[in-house]
Amino acid sequence: YELKRGQVRDFHSLPSGLKMEYIFQKGGGGGSRRNSLVFVHGSFHAAWCWAENWLPFFSRNGFDCYALSLLGQGESDSPSGSFAGSLQTHAADVANFIEKRIQSPPVLLGHSFGGLIVQYYLANLGNGDRARSKGFSHPLPRLSGTVLLCSVPPSGNSGLVWRYLFSNPMAAIKVTLSLAAKAFQTSVPLCKETFFSSDIDDRLVVRRYQKLMTGGLRMPLFDLRKLNESLPIPPLDDSSSPVEILVLGAENDFIVDAKGIEETGRFCGVPAVRIEGVAHDMMLDSAWEKGAQAILSWLN
Repeated sequence: YELKRGQVRDFHSLPSGLKMEYIFQKGGGGGSRRNSLVFVHGSFHAAWCWAENWLPFFSRNGFDCYALSLLGQGESDSPSGSFAGSLQTHAADVANFIEKRIQSPPVLLGHSFGGLIVQYYLANLGNGDRARSKGFSHPLPRLSGTVLLCSVPPSGNSGLVWRYLFSNPMAAIKVTLSLAAKAFQTSVPLCKETFFSSDIDDRLVVRRYQKLMTGGLRMPLFDLRKLNESLPIPPLDDSSSPVEILVLGAENDFIVDAKGIEETGRFCGVPAVRIEGVAHDMMLDSAWEKGAQAILSWLN
């Protein structure tokens, strides 16, 4: 991914010795005036998906922005084995980055399966006994806020699949082909239908993003069988320090349906908001400003 003006690519050394890519863009106006933003992508994506539109947008509005590439994705190192990690290892990597790189509690934003990682982080925040039982060596760094974008709900994606099977079998087949069989990598129409709105430009946008999704993927983000065994995510701990939470869905999401977004909202104890006229990849879609503006209003 070719960086835009004002962006810097660097690598964070994790306790494992592996290096995690991140793209940084400093807040405008001579420095950050507010909490930093830390972005966590979902499957088939990496730090580049935030750097395209949202890092410049939030930087212009005064926020220091950090977009991470989870292990095995983008230009980050790959761990041994066939899968990039688990909810616990990915959340631990995010926590280590925040602890070492961010001076004050940031706002943590997660998209799709990245949203599930952020939910796991929240569930272990402020609960030392639970965090230790899950393998965290010390309490997770505090957050000032969290944004969950088109997030996989706390019960996982199995409910989404079953709903599609009963309500729209053709959509279920397409989702399976596109994601499980990775047909989105070779079919522009399927890639477009899975991630983007119908009015996005095929040649200039979809093919470019399709190439980035395919080129940066070296291993699956999760072992889905083991992931499902670890779900649902336990309820959030009311005794933890309060974290402001925004749950956003996309009206034209082909992957996470309205019931999935509502489930995430109930889990977080907040009403879910659906953005009209955008698809699953709301940070890359033709109307990407709609989601960005909604988040900016919430941040303000």
